[in-house]
Amino acid sequence: MLDYCNCCVVVVAMVMSVRMAPPLPLIFLLMIHNVFSENGWGVSYSPSHICALKNSSVIMSCTFTYPTGYQIMKVFWTKNPVKGKEPPDLSKDPEYRQRLQYLGDKQQNCTIRLSHVTQKDQHMYYFRFITDKPDVKWIGYPGVTLTVTDLQVEAPERVTEGHNVSLTCKSSCTLTDRATFIWYRNSQPLTERRDRNNQLLLPETDSNQLRCCRVRREDAGRYSCALHGHSYISPAAHLNVTYAPKNVSVSISPSGVIVEGDSVTLSCSSDSNPPAKINWFKGRTFVGSGRIYNISKISSDHRGEYKCKSTNEHGEKYSDVVTLNIMYPPRNVSVSITGSGVIVEGDSVTLICSSDSNPPALNFSWFKENQSSAVGSGQSFSALQSGRFYCEAHNQHGSQRSDAVTVTVKGGHNRVLYTAVVIAVGCGVLFLICIIMFMRKRKGSAVSDVRQMQLQQPSSSDRNHFEDGLYANRTDQTSGKTPESTDTMKLKYTTIQHIRNNESNYENLRIHHPDSAVRSVVMMDKSVIYSTVK
Repeated sequence: MLDYCNCCVVVVAMVMSVRMAPPLPLIFLLMIHNVFSENGWGVSYSPSHICALKNSSVIMSCTFTYPTGYQIMKVFWTKNPVKGKEPPDLSKDPEYRQRLQYLGDKQQNCTIRLSHVTQKDQHMYYFRFITDKPDVKWIGYPGVTLTVTDLQVEAPERVTEGHNVSLTCKSSCTLTDRATFIWYRNSQPLTERRDRNNQLLLPETDSNQLRCCRVRREDAGRYSCALHGHSYISPAAHLNVTYAPKNVSVSISPSGVIVEGDSVTLSCSSDSNPPAKINWFKGRTFVGSGRIYNISKISSDHRGEYKCKSTNEHGEKYSDVVTLNIMYPPRNVSVSITGSGVIVEGDSVTLICSSDSNPPALNFSWFKENQSSAVGSGQSFSALQSGRFYCEAHNQHGSQRSDAVTVTVKGGHNRVLYTAVVIAVGCGVLFLICIIMFMRKRKGSAVSDVRQMQLQQPSSSDRNHFEDGLYANRTDQTSGKTPESTDTMKLKYTTIQHIRNNESNYENLRIHHPDSAVRSVVMMDKSVIYSTVK
């Protein structure tokens, strides 16, 4: 039996009967390289090296030739032949039987398809055929080298928001078939394409790179790649996009009405990468840290405005302010008195009730000690009787009573005495006013009498004229004039009635002048006087 190959020394033993004299059997040992290939024997593979994707199907294209006069009895593929042993037929191997399909024939096509290849299928594969001639077999060297690869996504460990990033779909060898890459994010195919300002650019069909410009936090996720037409998808690589805190907010639990004594939890949430450190503030005062801020047995001292601050290596941000409004029952209830607590019988005193509560107390009840029923309601109360009074303030969360205050009512005789004193004081004041007015009037009369006496001193000649009932003109004899004389020189009319009898004579003097000119008339005597004597 002879095995023939197209890349080794071929030894051919031929027995020829040659009629010679004397006839001698001759054995020609021919050691010729590729003799059968040159004489019509051969196998051709295209390509001789195949890089296939894991789980894909591989086509091993093959053609073979042989000289005329031979008939092919059997064809098959084998792998890794061992010298001295008959190569196995892969179609009979359990590992290949369901996956290997012979697509050729027994004339010249020896192509096969191997499906669902894995790394275990990485071998040298050869085509072998057997002729109808005894011991004439052929195996085609050097065969086909199959390499099986998977896909890996290569991505940076982390990228900051706003920076550029590039992801690469890598294989351990250059794929034989033209590859069209498909990208997935979180198991969903990437189909979007962003503008130049923002960012994700899907690769060309033959590119194994995914480039993202000015990456956003929404671009974070698990990325994987695959080849179009293949079911295999690479393991996912996580793209970690870091960014400063955003969307910082505070929630309150319980969310309804908070009553003094309850336990309250404030929770701070923020969107950040890496996770942020949380600090709590009441107003501007630091009160705690951590995402949760608990207040057990809350009191009115805890009321106020709260906010949290979220901080990481890329920045910080405050939440909006939330207000804790603590409800509590009335306390510090007290009664105040308008004026004195001592009143006169018949009068009243107003008592006012005040308290500290949330919500403000709207209901007030008034009680008198040693009486079980209320004597009044409302924030103020008018007390008419003596006694000790207190109030109770109420809201929906409770009530509290004040200390009692004392109201004293004096008897009625005190009221009469008080009235008499008021009347006496009033009469005294009125009498004093009358005396003052009388004295002022009397003083005015005395001044008028003096003026009349000065005007009743005529000369002897004037007196004769008076007796004759003549009108006389009196002229100022003063040669020098002063400014005052000019201002006070006015016309005066005087009527004098002269009674001729033995009785006492009375003169009636009537002077018509303004009050401001009286002194000028009397002292300067510069006016013209008309007198009528009857």
